[in-house]
Amino acid sequence: MPWDERFALGVADMDATHREFVDLADALQGAPDAEFPALFARLHEHTRLHFEHEGKLMKACRFPAIGEHNSEHLRVLGELAHFARGVAAGRLVSARQYAQALPGWFATHLATMDAALAGCIKQKAATQ
Repeated sequence: MPWDERFALGVADMDATHREFVDLADALQGAPDAEFPALFARLHEHTRLHFEHEGKLMKACRFPAIGEHNSEHLRVLGELAHFARGVAAGRLVSARQYAQALPGWFATHLATMDAALAGCIKQKAATQ
């Protein structure tokens, strides 16, 4: 899943963070076993910081769907933590399958929850 400009939401910091997520998720797709654990750990940490930043953006613009969006973030972070434990124990197959599903999840999350958040941020900026 390489970066595509169609993923851009028009909020510079969100777009930069999303580009990094896409790059990491893409790198996982073909990573050799020796590199997979370190890449998975980088994706996990990036995603934690990514979601933490989006949480601050949601609060700043008083995003109406903050509960649902945060719940989705917590779900994904829980899944990443679960698979990270398996990767740390040398079990890569399930984490690889999870990594294969990330592009589909990202596309849906971006088009729904993140697009709505970007709209809220733009609306707030336009009224200031």
